[in-house]
Amino acid sequence: MNLLNIKVLLLGTSLLLALNLHAHEPESSNNVQEARLLTQKFGADLKSVLVSAMQTGGPIAALQECNIKAQAITESNAIASGWRVARTSLKVRNTNNAPDAWERKILQQFEEQRSAGNDLSKAEYSEVVNDGDEAVFRYMKPIITAGLCVSCHGSNLNSEVTKKLQVLYPDDKATGFNVGDIRGAYTFQKSLKVSSEN
Repeated sequence: MNLLNIKVLLLGTSLLLALNLHAHEPESSNNVQEARLLTQKFGADLKSVLVSAMQTGGPIAALQECNIKAQAITESNAIASGWRVARTSLKVRNTNNAPDAWERKILQQFEEQRSAGNDLSKAEYSEVVNDGDEAVFRYMKPIITAGLCVSCHGSNLNSEVTKKLQVLYPDDKATGFNVGDIRGAYTFQKSLKVSSEN
């Protein structure tokens, strides 16, 4: 194998590791599929509420609806799926959504991939981690800022949106985003049952 082939192989391997999941066991593969479906469902539920509110009352109505309904949507998805369901970010709007150390690390990896010019539309990350004596499957997928998002998360917010944010989210850090930025990530986890041998 010549030096050029080795470089291409190494580059391809590093891109694969950067953009795809890191789970290889069959059970983990099933969990990844579940997490992908949950991402779609959870994201669609949130988007439906926000789009409807934007159409009827603009950004102020969307902020109000998100403030009232996002937690209920999160909880209903968690109950229906049996997973811990959340969103997080390096710049959170609601301090209850602050990332833990593992989530922060993965968010930073997503940011590094974006800075390197990688397409994050299919990016995801999964891993089985130990939480005390328990094995936990964890999954994250970045949330990419779309055109609709900048009305409430962008750099040039109108004064009424800024005032509403101060009322609803006094510690808000989730502004200054441009289309294509990573606004945060969906983050899911579930305990893995360990089969005991007799």
